[in-house]
Amino acid sequence: MQRREVLRLLATGAALQLAPAKLFAVMREARSLVQAHTSPQILSPHQYETVKVMAEKIIPRTDTPGATDVGTADFIDLVLTEWCDELDCKRFLDGLADVDSRAQSLFGKDFVDCSSLQQADILTALGEKMVEEAKASPSQPTRMRGYSYSPSFYPMFRRLTLTAYYTSEAGATNELHFEIVPGEYQGCVEAAPVKEASEHQ
Repeated sequence: MQRREVLRLLATGAALQLAPAKLFAVMREARSLVQAHTSPQILSPHQYETVKVMAEKIIPRTDTPGATDVGTADFIDLVLTEWCDELDCKRFLDGLADVDSRAQSLFGKDFVDCSSLQQADILTALGEKMVEEAKASPSQPTRMRGYSYSPSFYPMFRRLTLTAYYTSEAGATNELHFEIVPGEYQGCVEAAPVKEASEHQ
């Protein structure tokens, strides 16, 4: 599968709708791309940390890995760098700035410096706004390269976070119960003896 096709599937969230065999191929390619992406290209250190904290609030670590454990911030930076156009990147970065503006207005500090409860309040408000926007125009999605795409920051952020998580090995195996490795091949199993056909009398 070509790199561009993998990034398209990831950026639009379409990877999660694939059949298991193709999803496995996308997951494998996605992880190799993220691992080769050694440092943030689009996100500043502060933006990178904001993405990490926000993603971890959406998918926290419990008895299974959280968003941070599977490199969600690196994944998002990769998609922004390699797939999103200038307008999409600006929308995303402006959205992050708006998160800090909300935090400053409500609590007098940036989002990453807020308490866990304060961060949850901000994300809840963003989620409620996302639902309201969806109700207001349920059949009017913006089209991006032939795929439905919300023009708002938070739906974009959530989609990228969920795609990053569920196309990771931890997300696919622990949450989707996707079997990454097929069942064991037993090539030396002793065959049962074959009974000879009885002779005709």
